[in-house]
Amino acid sequence: MVFFTVTLKRGVKQFERVSTPGVRVYTNHKDLQPVLNGMGVAVISTSQGIMTDRKARALGVGGEVLCKIW
Repeated sequence: MVFFTVTLKRGVKQFERVSTPGVRVYTNHKDLQPVLNGMGVAVISTSQGIMTDRKARALGVGGEVLCKIW
């Protein structure tokens, strides 16, 4: 099991876990949609490491969607 800590500048309104141990959600970079019109962030586990949805789209990599924070 992997644990990671996310430090945010502003207060978190909502946290949604997307992938679970029983149901993994994978996506490619073309299908990654901005969270709350760019105000939120999705955490993606890619072959190049864990990164935000913005960075994954910029690098053109997809992976497992871990969670969405807004």
